[in-house]
Amino acid sequence: MNTDNRETIVAELVELINIGNAHVSFEKAVASLPEDLRTVVPEGLPYSIWQLVEHMRITQKDILTFSLSADYEEINWPDDYWTPNKDKVEDEEWENSLKSIKVDRESFFALLRDDKRDLFEVFEWGTGQSLFREAVLIADHNSYHTAEIVVIRRILKSWK
Repeated sequence: MNTDNRETIVAELVELINIGNAHVSFEKAVASLPEDLRTVVPEGLPYSIWQLVEHMRITQKDILTFSLSADYEEINWPDDYWTPNKDKVEDEEWENSLKSIKVDRESFFALLRDDKRDLFEVFEWGTGQSLFREAVLIADHNSYHTAEIVVIRRILKSWK
């Protein structure tokens, strides 16, 4: 693959993960969410916005860890990917979770931008996964749950 093609693919993947192109970004979905709504589980739904944010953080971290090394240790589905709800999430914990999502996202982008890594080479330690596939997985997974956050905010009458 020539350098121009690689740069174009990486730029598109980064943009897809960051802002989504066809949907609202994660940052916009969680912006200005009132503290008292973070842990509300709307009737008929199984989780709160806090649980979705934590699920996204945990899953993205897991994908990053998997993509980095053959030393990856699989975590248990679904127990390790979902956190129990809380009565309240303090600002510091909320901000730390959001920051962790951003930091891990940037770490993943560094992998994508590393010219020494072939985007399409299958990981020796996986079952057919490549860096490209994991990038698409992050984009797909995060966009799905970002939409759920928006829906919950609409149900809670906290979406403009």
